[in-house]
Amino acid sequence: MDTAREFNRYTAHLSEGLGHADRHAGLSGYCTGLMLPLSRKSVEPMAARVDPLHASARHQALHHFVAKSEWSDTAVMARVRDWVMPTLDLDSGCYWIIDDTGFPKKGKHSVGVARQYCGQLGKQDNCQVAVSLSLASVQGSIPMAYQLYLPKDWAVDPVRRKSAGVPEDIAFATKPEIALAQMRQAVAAGVPMGVVLADAGYGDETAFRDGITELGMLYAVGIRPATTVWAPGTAPLPPKAWSGRGTRPTKLRREPGNAPVAVKALAMTLPAQAWRTVTWREGTNTELSSRFAGVRVRPAHRDYLRPEMRDEEWLLIEWPDGEAEPTKYFLTTAPDEATLEQMVFVTKMRWRIERDYQDLKQDFGLGHYEGRGWRGFHHHATLSIAAYGFLMAQRLKTGSSDAGGKKNFAQRQVPAVPKDYVPRGSPARTASRTGLDHDAAPTPERRTRKRPGTLPALPLDKPEITFVTE
Repeated sequence: MDTAREFNRYTAHLSEGLGHADRHAGLSGYCTGLMLPLSRKSVEPMAARVDPLHASARHQALHHFVAKSEWSDTAVMARVRDWVMPTLDLDSGCYWIIDDTGFPKKGKHSVGVARQYCGQLGKQDNCQVAVSLSLASVQGSIPMAYQLYLPKDWAVDPVRRKSAGVPEDIAFATKPEIALAQMRQAVAAGVPMGVVLADAGYGDETAFRDGITELGMLYAVGIRPATTVWAPGTAPLPPKAWSGRGTRPTKLRREPGNAPVAVKALAMTLPAQAWRTVTWREGTNTELSSRFAGVRVRPAHRDYLRPEMRDEEWLLIEWPDGEAEPTKYFLTTAPDEATLEQMVFVTKMRWRIERDYQDLKQDFGLGHYEGRGWRGFHHHATLSIAAYGFLMAQRLKTGSSDAGGKKNFAQRQVPAVPKDYVPRGSPARTASRTGLDHDAAPTPERRTRKRPGTLPALPLDKPEITFVTE
């Protein structure tokens, strides 16, 4: 397969979502730059490598394309998805994976930056956070939606919103609310439905789980140890009998001795025979396995405000050997007849999003955008995902672990950087003292003037005199 010709076909396919044909060069150049082996994939070093003989002009063009040009991220992401989707073999299993990722950021002016939890750092710090929805199979995965989480302080600040170019229709939304909106858009676009996977930051939200069910999809999502459920053999009490006077009672009831329990407390009471060792896939060096138990329960969150009991679901619990207590808990709407092995396999498919983010950040510059605006942040992410999508499709088509030649594809497309090229802002652009002529300048002859001298007028009518700016 001619990778260069396939890349040209791919960028032409994506360009149909840009709105104007003259944006094709920007998309092709930017995606090429993102696939180059550069330590920093911001606009200027990519421009210097993609078009080294015209680095300054290309830098301005790429910057305009990513930061200013009004093309639709949704339209381009849809075309990336449509290109990669046939290679995923979704008939063997289809999954929608929700997650978010953080980018450490200094200052307070970059859009959405705030002190919040950053997974990359593993702690609260100044960062930006984006929510994504990926389409996945056993073979591979590709993000198909990506949106910056705008903290409430940002959402209600008109000055910062205007400065960063936040669209007027973007209001404050929690991460689960953003994820649900992304899923609704994907359903409306006709994307094949799959099992929804998410960690406890999403799965612990009852409204999020209910939203997935309303869309007609199954889920396997993480929950926290304190999440309450009705244990097997227990349930909320029915509404009180109506006395014939006043409003007829409609709400479920709890009473002392009849109450839900935390999933951790339930797990600690399970008998030894409830736990089984399950292997779910081959890891890098060995098989991945752990101990699991599955129990049928009813979620209990605020069911005393409901007229009917919630449906039963599976509570899946992981308790690795050697640990003092269970480490992970999941709720899943898998069918009643689902086996423990099936539930573990599906739940553990969430690892694909971690691989996506690892590759996107390490190889495709996802976190390298240096601008401050909403449009540039999302355009850069869309193009990073586009570059990743091409190489994901190539890997799946060819069966190559090198993602279709990632290590040498782009180098064949572009010329080398001239040896005398110096990046903008580099100290090397300023002439050093050792490189200057140190001969003493001649002493000017002193003259006594009776009147100030005059400067000759600049002959502006001469055509050979021009002003050139870079």
